[in-house]
Amino acid sequence: MRPSYRAHQAVSAACFLVAVLSACATTAATETLQPFSTDGCSRFPDRAPNGRADWCHCCVVHDLAYWRGGTSEARLIADLEFKACVRKASGSDALADVMFAGVRAGGVPHLPTPYRWGYGWPAGRPYKQLTPEEEALASTLEREYLAKDPLLSCPSDAKPNN
Repeated sequence: MRPSYRAHQAVSAACFLVAVLSACATTAATETLQPFSTDGCSRFPDRAPNGRADWCHCCVVHDLAYWRGGTSEARLIADLEFKACVRKASGSDALADVMFAGVRAGGVPHLPTPYRWGYGWPAGRPYKQLTPEEEALASTLEREYLAKDPLLSCPSDAKPNN
């Protein structure tokens, strides 16, 4: 006996629903924020070659915002604060403008880079407001990092353990 068309539709719909719910559950389970990490001024010098100006702290503070992610408006604020910090640290409007242009062009969330907006989250996370639970997790991880490095030191300043 051959199953009816309605029975076939019902089975197909049930399979589709199970697949969708499974995908949602997997996505939610893997949407975990990794502990904060920084490389300083990603692919850019941390300070002037002559040592007179050091803007690495600006990069680490900026990385903290990028690690957390969030809305496009939050990214613009982080980038403008970064530009102001670099300008103050270096005394150079030109350097601040170049670094600002670099983070605006290269920091979008959909690029598969380690310095993209929201890099603490799995790749592919778009601009979006953090949920209260995500905000709580990000704040906890940030506090843990700051307890170890309250000055947000530049990674290139770390001394090897001897």
